[in-house]
Amino acid sequence: MLKLEIVTPEKRVLDAEVDSVTVPTVSGEAGILPNHASLVSALKPGILSYTQKGGGDKFAVSGGFVEVSGGTVSVLVDTAESADEIDVDAAKAARETAEKALAAAGQASVEENESTREALDHAQTRLQLASSK
Repeated sequence: MLKLEIVTPEKRVLDAEVDSVTVPTVSGEAGILPNHASLVSALKPGILSYTQKGGGDKFAVSGGFVEVSGGTVSVLVDTAESADEIDVDAAKAARETAEKALAAAGQASVEENESTREALDHAQTRLQLASSK
């Protein structure tokens, strides 16, 4: 078993014993099982999922960090929302705003558009999770 902690600046979202965790790291999805090697990695916006006694749940997470150490998976993110918590209209509006901002940016460098692209990725992740409920 793993202890999974998901924490945002506002609250502790989850503190539970789980069988496995999948997180969206900047280098791809990472599956974490008991006895996983110690790890610290940056997270990108995406879907964090976990299994727990045959069940499980998913959260749309923004950028942040994950640390795996001694059977504990600590996830520190700006936001973490379950499918039921997502405001679909707000996510659609955020996606449209980000798409317009990217279109207006034109030939700006990748670095200059990074935060806008991250906002777009987060909005799309929220909509993807909300549509799966």
